[in-house]
Amino acid sequence: MVGMKAPVVGTAQMALTLGSATLVRPHLFGERPKLIDPLAQVVGVLQPDLSFAKFVEAAGTWRVRRVADGRAFFFAALEGAVRLDIVGHAPLPIESGDFVLIPAAYDFTSSSLSDMPSSGRDSLPVEIRPNVFRLGDQRGEPSVRMLVGSCVFGSPDAGLLVSLLPSMIHARGEPRLTTLIQLAVEESRGGRAGRDVVLARLMEVLFIEALRSTGPHHPSGILRGLSDEKVAAAIRAIHDQPSASWDVPGLAKTAAMSRSAFFERFRRAVGMAPMEYLLHWRMVLAKRLLEQGKLAIAEIAREVGYSSASTFSVAFSRHVGATPTMYARRKLIESEPASDPLRQHEPVSAFG
Repeated sequence: MVGMKAPVVGTAQMALTLGSATLVRPHLFGERPKLIDPLAQVVGVLQPDLSFAKFVEAAGTWRVRRVADGRAFFFAALEGAVRLDIVGHAPLPIESGDFVLIPAAYDFTSSSLSDMPSSGRDSLPVEIRPNVFRLGDQRGEPSVRMLVGSCVFGSPDAGLLVSLLPSMIHARGEPRLTTLIQLAVEESRGGRAGRDVVLARLMEVLFIEALRSTGPHHPSGILRGLSDEKVAAAIRAIHDQPSASWDVPGLAKTAAMSRSAFFERFRRAVGMAPMEYLLHWRMVLAKRLLEQGKLAIAEIAREVGYSSASTFSVAFSRHVGATPTMYARRKLIESEPASDPLRQHEPVSAFG
């Protein structure tokens, strides 16, 4: 594969990278080019939408089990404490101010912290006000208040990107998260101009804050890789110049390591080999460009590091299971509502 050289930007100009496209505009006074942030790029491509949520109050003893279908689930404790049991994890006490995000949730139970319902059966939530539900004792003073909901990812590559994230994110003692949640709630209740845009940005920031609050504390993935100075240098290089003709020796040089040591360290930290990560990221960018429909196949091939449209088409077809042209046509004819089944059967949203 033949890489494309990065554009030369003079002192009077700066390069802005949006996805894989680079725009050049004059410097503002005192402004410097921004460094590529792989975590922000991954979250931006994921397109998280945490807006499917409901407020829940609880009193007395209660228990709710949820068998999900792999959608992300988030849980913000606003007041009181809750016990969270997730398959594959030890029981987790959730305290006021905690934020939990499960990028791919399947089977978990939330309950009162100490006693379980005497019947052993799950509690049924009762809607006491619009989008506010009650668990346990319906007459007692609530001891728990929380915001729970599903997170939908708009990216067609959500499966790949979620695999780079920890299986569970638990942020504790992070006042910034609480502030963001409160801002989202306040924004959702208002009818001010730009509401949807503000909410979308708040959700991205909330997601990033939750991720980086637990960055080094999990076995592998993009966060673990970015917490390793050597591996992070290679990841940033890939995201900064996805069209460059990278190979393992070149990435190892960027990380200032020997080839063999770098390969093993990258694979252990990220969970996949360097060239596999490069291929996946290039395909993510290629899909986005195809969906936008603004560039020809040959131009997209160059943007993501291929010397010809034919070479790119072969790699894309092998990775995606469809040619670039077929993929673009399919995305063009798909209707928005029909292509998003995860948005169906959701509870009334606290944000909309």
